[in-house]
Amino acid sequence: MTVLLVWLHMIAAVSWIGGTIFLSVVLAPLLKREPFASQRSLLFRTVARRFRVVVWGAIAILLLTGPPLLHQRGIPIMNPSEWPMILSVKLGLVAILLLFIVTHDLIIGPRVGRILQIPTESRTGFDHTLVLWSPWIARASLVLALAVLFAAVMLVRA
Repeated sequence: MTVLLVWLHMIAAVSWIGGTIFLSVVLAPLLKREPFASQRSLLFRTVARRFRVVVWGAIAILLLTGPPLLHQRGIPIMNPSEWPMILSVKLGLVAILLLFIVTHDLIIGPRVGRILQIPTESRTGFDHTLVLWSPWIARASLVLALAVLFAAVMLVRA
């Protein structure tokens, strides 16, 4: 059972982080090229919406498999004072990451989608700022996800 839980946990993490790297490093730069300029926003939003299902599925799997894996390692889930320090760090990073993801997916992303439908000259200063900062929130989420992964590796080695 442990092997299956670890495998599911790893598949979820790899799918989420790998997909995020793909969006940031491959798709976004590719769509900035001239042949895609007219369709860039539509293409990226369509892919990102589809990937969002993968992300939320991965989050569900990670949240469902994490506690049993801790229990199997003898870490008392309900007693944080007995957690290894790296677990506390990892779970703190996870909490921040989830806050970023929820904020980006449910608040900022939809708002930016609506803003992009408005002609550029009709947008407010705040609209321009939100459009500018939205990709940076996604990039910060990737950095946080990589930090969570690093903490997970350290936890396994502890």
